[in-house]
Amino acid sequence: MTRARNVFNQLTETFGLKGATGGIKFQLRDFSIVVEQNNIVGNLLEEWIAQWLVAQGITHEHNQGQAAPDFWLNPQDKTADWLEIKSFTGSPNFDVAAFRSYINLIIQQPYKLHSSYLLIKYSMKAGVVKIDDCWLKPVWEITGPSARFPLKVQYKNKVIQNIRPATWYSERTEYPVFKSLEHYLAALEQTIFMYHDTRQLSDTWASQLCAAYAAHYGRKLVLPRWMDIKQEYGFE
Repeated sequence: MTRARNVFNQLTETFGLKGATGGIKFQLRDFSIVVEQNNIVGNLLEEWIAQWLVAQGITHEHNQGQAAPDFWLNPQDKTADWLEIKSFTGSPNFDVAAFRSYINLIIQQPYKLHSSYLLIKYSMKAGVVKIDDCWLKPVWEITGPSARFPLKVQYKNKVIQNIRPATWYSERTEYPVFKSLEHYLAALEQTIFMYHDTRQLSDTWASQLCAAYAAHYGRKLVLPRWMDIKQEYGFE
């Protein structure tokens, strides 16, 4: 069992995260208010998890910076056991990663590909936050194609900004999530080729990534051609 899975099991089975409720209050001197804006909930959930890990005596390091991950669950080996916290209300609307920096970073740090994502869906009403559901997933199980690109991205003014999530928990989506890491990377490679601002990288990007991955893990990645698998994902 991975460290991330152990944390997830304790959160869901022992603590009972799903269905849990809580309130947010802010006090100045003797006057307090109930906070009803949900734009702070994500940061508070991450801070709550950090304190909960401490209370449970679970070894970790909370990353206070902006770069991934949110938590190293094995501070003695920061190339393993990365945990990312992503929370949302309604449908998934968070950023998985910034596209341009990500395609370079996973060559420098191929172990980022095996980050675990703790995904928390919540609702908020009258200042009460309720945890509706939660999942632990790898990146390829929360991403999928879109109508424009093999990998769903945020595309504004002809610029790809971020990798965006699929609705992994719904069976009524037009495009399914990826079946494997290799399929996810094949879609990413084709997106790099199709996007005008990164097309010049596409000739060598996959070979560089596979070499970096093999150097770190001692295992060769074999990426299929997107054209050979796209029909599995309803992509024309």
